[in-house]
Amino acid sequence: MSLVISKTNHDFLYQQVMQLVRELSEQGTLLPGEKLPSLRKMATKLNVSIPTVKLAYQSLEAQGLVEAREKSGYFLKTAHTQLARPKRVKLNREPVSVNMQVLIEQVYDAIHQADVVPFGIANPVAAAPTDKMLSRTMRRVMSIAGSRAINYGAMDGFAPLKKQLIHRYLDFGIGVDSQELVITNGAQEALAIALKCVTKVGDVVAIESPCYFGIIELIESLGLKALEIPLCPDDGIWLDDLSQALHDHDIKACVFSTSINNPVGSFMPDHKRKQLVELLESQDVVLIEDDVYGDLHFTPQRGTPAQAYSTKGLVLTCASFSKTAAPSYRVGWLIAGKFAAKARRYKRALSCSTSLINQWTLYEFIVSGDYDRNIKLLRQRLRSNKERMIWCLQQVFPSTARISDPQGGCVIWIDLGAAYDSVKLFQLALESGISITPGYIFSATNKYRSCIRLSYGLPWGEKIEQAIIKLGELVHLAKK
Repeated sequence: MSLVISKTNHDFLYQQVMQLVRELSEQGTLLPGEKLPSLRKMATKLNVSIPTVKLAYQSLEAQGLVEAREKSGYFLKTAHTQLARPKRVKLNREPVSVNMQVLIEQVYDAIHQADVVPFGIANPVAAAPTDKMLSRTMRRVMSIAGSRAINYGAMDGFAPLKKQLIHRYLDFGIGVDSQELVITNGAQEALAIALKCVTKVGDVVAIESPCYFGIIELIESLGLKALEIPLCPDDGIWLDDLSQALHDHDIKACVFSTSINNPVGSFMPDHKRKQLVELLESQDVVLIEDDVYGDLHFTPQRGTPAQAYSTKGLVLTCASFSKTAAPSYRVGWLIAGKFAAKARRYKRALSCSTSLINQWTLYEFIVSGDYDRNIKLLRQRLRSNKERMIWCLQQVFPSTARISDPQGGCVIWIDLGAAYDSVKLFQLALESGISITPGYIFSATNKYRSCIRLSYGLPWGEKIEQAIIKLGELVHLAKK
């Protein structure tokens, strides 16, 4: 349709602009998550005043059709329904030994197959690649450092990078001593070290459910038992359930996503995070917080790390640059607090040190300002991709499907309904050149057979939308 506004029409001009946006949305010309033309650009196209366009956009925002984002403009929203929220699942109240290795290996194999649409891998950086910036930065580091850059670095990490991280935690009112901070090979090593510091073989560890399968596999490899705590799709674990579990079992540690959960994308508000720490420390139970997605929030403010609320030093923080800068660099960190001596010893035994050239490059990437600028762009693209994916899924998936509304991160959780088998869908999708992650591997007790996780951390385009349409066709073949 042509962008024409009639000044003889009985409707006010701003109402005509509103109707135009609605029609563009209904026709699919403007997709959920896409940015509306700027006030100036739309005013010029329609030959109306900027205040007219602004009034139209504000009115559409009040009606819930568009969303204003600070310093970014106006964006078309997805019309979510109550049916979109996943249901709470009844869980086993007893700790269990874990055995998920075979299926997890199949999922990893699928991710790395050639010419596969990688919905199965949580790699948000792909939505706003950093390769060119990091390449320039690494060349600069090599010219500055020379042979030092290819030598072993300090066991606990590159001091200037540690200093940058310490400064960032000061923004949350968290004072971190350099000796307490250990640079690791990604967050996975940080989690492994943290668990080794506070548990022994056979101990019970509480995890959220559904839970990132890397944590489940880690618990399996360390000979620990997992106790699942149900997750609210909106704001993290149910504290009442956790309190009951603490009463019923000798839990040595909890591993929780304290900001944004993977795979659901729920966001734990600060007041609830404070309550969580108070509950655990009242019973001298350690919290290992997985905070890898904290900086990829869609909420107005980033969640405060649980570390800020600790009074007994029983919170260990694990995070990394894998989701925000470069997954292949394998640079993460652990704030070990009172367990620092143990953590340093385990780090030395497990991997000796983390790549110095990669640490140095990330340090320069941060101090140049490029890291924070790219984070801002990444959040915008991920938020836009999320809206587009939800809209596409609502068009082609069964009406029984319940779709999460992530408040950050790069993944979305879909419960297809009891009639569907996610493992069967995983196999069918792979045969069609699409990787997904079956919900089955996000539980230590074989739950979520009807669920899948999809990543929207991808460069969006027609190929992605066609893959979603194909998935919609395959779902109907994946009935039990």
